[in-house]
Amino acid sequence: MSPRRNRIKSAAEPDRAEPAAPMGSSMRRTESYQGDDWVVQTVAGTAGRHYRCPGCDQEIPPGTGHLVAWPLHGAGVDDRRHWHRACWSARERRASNLLRGRGAPRY
Repeated sequence: MSPRRNRIKSAAEPDRAEPAAPMGSSMRRTESYQGDDWVVQTVAGTAGRHYRCPGCDQEIPPGTGHLVAWPLHGAGVDDRRHWHRACWSARERRASNLLRGRGAPRY
């Protein structure tokens, strides 16, 4: 088997790759969770803050991409929750009562 050939793009050949939306763009969608509709948005995590994921009770460090979800109705700033992507995907399969250790911070 011979190696793959690298093709040089000519000026006549247009760039066909569609620009990917950055993680911090406002890619909002609506999903259902616990019988309610939730607005889910992907964020890049560049705010420099630590968040606590309600799915796994672990910190989301600054600079880590994650999701922000809030209820569609009555969506105030206090209702927003920052989730790991994997935790949001597995939210229906996880137990709802996570126990924290004594030394764990409460945010």
